[in-house]
Amino acid sequence: MAGIHRGWTPEVFETAARTAGFELDASQSAAAARLVQLGHEIVRRRGLFGSAPRGVYVWGPVGRGKSWLTDTFYSAVPITGKRRMHFHEFFREFHTRYATHRHEKHAGDRAVRELLGDSRLVCFDEFHVHDPGDATIMARVVQSLLAQRITLVATSNYPPTGLLPNPLFHHLIEPLAATLQSSLDIVEVAGPRDYRRTRRPGTPAAEFERGGYVWPGTDAQLARAGLVPPAPAERQRVRIGAHAVTARAVRGDAVWFDFTDLCDGPYSTIDYLSLADRFRDWTLSGLPAPATTGRDAAQRFANLVDVLCDRDRRLHLVAAAPLTEYLTGDHLPPDMQRTASRLALLPEIGAPVAVADQ
Repeated sequence: MAGIHRGWTPEVFETAARTAGFELDASQSAAAARLVQLGHEIVRRRGLFGSAPRGVYVWGPVGRGKSWLTDTFYSAVPITGKRRMHFHEFFREFHTRYATHRHEKHAGDRAVRELLGDSRLVCFDEFHVHDPGDATIMARVVQSLLAQRITLVATSNYPPTGLLPNPLFHHLIEPLAATLQSSLDIVEVAGPRDYRRTRRPGTPAAEFERGGYVWPGTDAQLARAGLVPPAPAERQRVRIGAHAVTARAVRGDAVWFDFTDLCDGPYSTIDYLSLADRFRDWTLSGLPAPATTGRDAAQRFANLVDVLCDRDRRLHLVAAAPLTEYLTGDHLPPDMQRTASRLALLPEIGAPVAVADQ
């Protein structure tokens, strides 16, 4: 794709969309126009002193093309000082760097500088907050980015005021929301189509999509999915930093966990990222009936699916209920819409025919 120059227009996005097999909807076109404007501003101000160009916060429902728009923009901006990262990844690395300098003055600023170097543009994908302990830290991170004259582009399923939606802790996110609203243009992309649920003919499936959703998990269904149930002797502890989690089996780069062990314990998204670095083929069995799933466990499950989908890890789920039943109800975390969109990519194996055979 050609870089941004004087003749660069939103038509570049339109051409890229047609190449990908779709047409821009109205909200995508509006977002593309704002990103083109930002591209021109970044090029004009490159190497100059003063404030950075005002960034953009692109939000909306799952699967509406937010990440695609950002990818297209990022690829087109003809500068070397740019970084694109999933926000989970950045925040994990930030925690590590911050811990190294935590007793020093301006430890957060130093951690940001070490991570981003001389970057003038940073694009964050899947910007969201669910851990109250992270809210204050994230506000400082964003303020540090802006103070270092780094232009920020972020995608999210939430508007700034919708981050950390839990009413018990929502007040903790207000400083971050205020910073985002005052420093970035907020652009909603909310077209009618969920692009994650469609794929062009002939396009190979992602590794994540090669998994499956198996219920209720009979031996015949597991065999159809190519899954061999673990023997009791295969149970072992898997280290995650300073602590560990129990796995039902570890077979090379394949791992089998039970829902209770992995999602009912005090594990964070950073822990799941660490495990995703090690294992490429995942099975998670024992998903309970929806009515018996605690809200915290459901949120951890949503975080796990985020990580595995973003890292493109193959995932098989073995559940007690059909997927449509699991993804409805008052017990679900607020971002389960994104989880539902991602799990819809998994083929269902053995249901509902297998249930009728019981």
